Amino acid sequence: MMFSTLFGKRKAPETEVVFDPVAPDLRFCVIGDVHGRYDLLTTLVDALPEDMSIICVGDLIDRGDQSKDVLEYVMAHDRITPIMGNHEQLMLNFMKSPEKQGRRWLRNGGLQTLASFGVSGVTESANGETLTRARDMLYDAMGEHMVTWLAGLECVAWSGNVAVVHAGADPHTPLEEHAPDTFIWGHPEFRKTPRKDGFWIVHGHTIVDRPKIQDGRISIDTGAYATGQLTAAVFTPDGVEFIST
Repeated sequence: MMFSTLFGKRKAPETEVVFDPVAPDLRFCVIGDVHGRYDLLTTLVDALPEDMSIICVGDLIDRGDQSKDVLEYVMAHDRITPIMGNHEQLMLNFMKSPEKQGRRWLRNGGLQTLASFGVSGVTESANGETLTRARDMLYDAMGEHMVTWLAGLECVAWSGNVAVVHAGADPHTPLEEHAPDTFIWGHPEFRKTPRKDGFWIVHGHTIVDRPKIQDGRISIDTGAYATGQLTAAVFTPDGVEFIST
């Protein structure tokens, strides 16, 4: 299924913040949280314009059953650039400190990711040597190249007045002054307070029934792992069009 919404400059009362039109410097696409749905990701990429670069907002992994396939596909695709999501960060934290960070990751979809790499015998209540052994097995299955690639992901991308992050941004702070964790984990004021610097923030992390453009935010996480709907935003000089599969 495909649908679109074109954004143009809207009129508003003087008491509201008036937002300039979406104006990227380049034509590009942004894909929402994939969460291990390789089937939806490949279908959506095939539906996108072939001449556009693609950014993924993070959370490629966990929850769904095909995280390994998703990571291998994105790594090998010459038009896709992912940014860091909180689930990638959870995985990396587990890799660094399995005994301290393991349970949190496993409770949030890490078990499915381990299984996709062939790592079994682990439960959400695992601890100690079991977690360390699972980390070692996962590292071997992923390989140093994939782990290094994942750890090196950026947490923000810009084009014109459009910024792409995973979870959100502090509406009171210039984007260049943000700590990475804010982009990766979000900010309590992000969905409450409109930005006033002219930037449109494209993000995932928070599931919406359908993609939305509101108050300087472009929300594209349509809950792929649970709903079967993965969404992309296609940016051109005419505005933004949403495509879902």
